Amino acid sequence: MPNPSIKDEDTYQSLREKGYSEEKAARIANAQADRSMSPSQKGGKHPPYEEWTKEELLEKAKDVGVEGRSEMSKDALIKALRG
Repeated sequence: MPNPSIKDEDTYQSLREKGYSEEKAARIANAQADRSMSPSQKGGKHPPYEEWTKEELLEKAKDVGVEGRSEMSKDALIKALRG
């Protein structure tokens, strides 16, 4: 029997089959069913890391605690920040 708190049962079942937890699958299914939430839209306001200067990337890496950042290239910093 379908759960009445799930707004998009098909999406929910598909996510469960992919291994998502019940809670996460329900959140995603309900967000996708609610057009006002627009879950597929990009949320960030910052430009992509490729547009940042190396100094900006170093500062961000410092803030999040990336080890060995001072020896990294710009590409390595981007990879570390996304990892």
